[in-house]
Amino acid sequence: MVQCKCGGAAARVGSRRVVGLMGRHGAGIVPSTASWRMSRRTLARCDRRRKACERLLAQGSAEGNGETTDVAESEVASSSTSTEGFQVDPFTEETVLAFKTALMPPWKSFKTGSVLCMEIGDAVAETASGGTIFSSKDATLPRVTENIRKAAQDPRIVGLYFKISPLSCGYGKLLELRRHIETFRKSGKFTVAYFELAGMKEYLLASACEEVYAPPVSYLQLNGVAIENQFLRGVLEKIGVEPQIERIGKFKSAGDQLIRKDMSEAQRSVSESLVNSIYDMYVQSISKDWGKTGEEVEALLDSGPHTVQDLVEQGWMTSSKYMNEVEDLLKPRTGGPRNVLQSVGFSKYLKTPASLFTSNVKPQNKIAVIRSSGAISREGSGIGGGDGISSASFIKTIQSVHKDKSIKAVILRVDSPGGDALASDLMWNEIRVLSKDKPVVASMVDVAASGGYYMSMACDKIVAESLTLTGSIGVISGKFNLEKLYANIGLGSESVSKGKYAELNLSSRGFKDYEEKYFKDGAQNSYEAFRDKAAFSRGKSKEDMEEYAQGRVWTGSQAHERGLVDAIGGIEVATEIAKELASIPEDEGVVLSEVKTVKKRTTPLDALRNSSHALAKASKVWAALVKLSEAEGSTLPGYEAKMPGFTVKDGTKDWNT
Repeated sequence: MVQCKCGGAAARVGSRRVVGLMGRHGAGIVPSTASWRMSRRTLARCDRRRKACERLLAQGSAEGNGETTDVAESEVASSSTSTEGFQVDPFTEETVLAFKTALMPPWKSFKTGSVLCMEIGDAVAETASGGTIFSSKDATLPRVTENIRKAAQDPRIVGLYFKISPLSCGYGKLLELRRHIETFRKSGKFTVAYFELAGMKEYLLASACEEVYAPPVSYLQLNGVAIENQFLRGVLEKIGVEPQIERIGKFKSAGDQLIRKDMSEAQRSVSESLVNSIYDMYVQSISKDWGKTGEEVEALLDSGPHTVQDLVEQGWMTSSKYMNEVEDLLKPRTGGPRNVLQSVGFSKYLKTPASLFTSNVKPQNKIAVIRSSGAISREGSGIGGGDGISSASFIKTIQSVHKDKSIKAVILRVDSPGGDALASDLMWNEIRVLSKDKPVVASMVDVAASGGYYMSMACDKIVAESLTLTGSIGVISGKFNLEKLYANIGLGSESVSKGKYAELNLSSRGFKDYEEKYFKDGAQNSYEAFRDKAAFSRGKSKEDMEEYAQGRVWTGSQAHERGLVDAIGGIEVATEIAKELASIPEDEGVVLSEVKTVKKRTTPLDALRNSSHALAKASKVWAALVKLSEAEGSTLPGYEAKMPGFTVKDGTKDWNT
């Protein structure tokens, strides 16, 4: 027998049973807050006892022969507390997890038998908003999926409870979320979804759970899939603006928005293909979730309007309940009193380290994860940099990872519709340099098109969700001719220049013939460079790549069929591929290390360079306030002034920029 004296408990190892081990840091009992209100010296002593117990259990596991070993009195204080009736097998995976979670400090711990509550809505961004003290609480896609993975193995968690609000994300993220929920359900724990407003996306996510609830008068719109394209040519003509666009690639529809008044046949064919792919996926997913046929799902989408009661009676939802009724339903399933919903929230559960639930992980098996989302530019906007992907910051991050010898491989998460061509090319080159020494795997999210695909194709392998929007290997460039607008508003403009093409970018007049050819040739060169690098990166001939280029957008599945991506899945698939490329044994775990973007430092000179716009805005605000102060009745509460970019309200302290 192994005798543990860390608070009065005995551990039987020879018989592979533990009787007790219920000190302040014991297994099976989460320490109460009161028991942790101790001095720093007492906490340190308790920590030494905890470590002594862990060594004791490890030693007992190795011996397993029934002999008795005593822990030194200097390490563990003597005690003889009885612990009758508490018997668990200490060497099963479940028991080891119980030990680990029980040893967590009170500010991270919560009661066993809790349901994990998470609210999911909006864009479910790939990265936190950043720059504020609240960004650490953002329900980003990585944080939500990590919480789901942890909860599946956490013995303290009995189920998941999702509160779904309107979603603006793409179907790529929805598929990743659904896959994690489906994996969680294999643990045998319950999954419950609740929503009050639901369209196609909200219902698709909720249906991944085994139980779906909504209030009786919820707003539901299950109408099918549509893509709407808007065209600005008519509007621009009315105000005297002529877009002079060079679009290389007949499917590069971004230019159509400016130069056409209706949909081209090429754009229509791409839109129809995307709609069909999304619709087919939706029908298959809902059919599988509710045990219906594809024809029944299509009949549901073609009928309506739907009420919650109709969906419940027809087997498309579990029941009609308000939020308080759903929570009353969950209370008996948790470990607390029957009238209490014992739960843990999203933010607190983030504090539970994922390392508690990983086995056979070796610290030297480190894979870096770089997350890049938003439009691509060469520099961040404003003093502190704006949202999106700045090539300058991205390259610094890549170089930092390259120098880190502890990193064996890199996963590049891409969620970008593209942007600046030069910035994309600079990042492509830096990724190629990195890939010569360390394997790099791209993991696409909602969209990785144009510049987003440019980045991805530099990687050794590309992984995409089946409905990721990718490809769009094409170029669009141009300028606006404002000559008529200037004439209409009486604005004069003259220029003095020297050089044949010096006035190429003037907005006060349109292109001359030789200038238009110059501009078109430049766009063609950019397109061919993009296409040729795509062919080189994907191991194809230029002629083969031309067939898949031309600015066409593909779904992840379509791109996979055409060799533009290598595998379908999310970051878990990318991780397995990265392990293989880095020659990490299949049975060994890895450490995924999130890499923070290296921001470009702002110097005083940068601040002065970027201050003119802010000063102009400030002057407009001041002028509006002066005007308001002079206006009759301005002392009355509730006055409101509006101007481009600002809303000023009296007394509310609400400034919306």
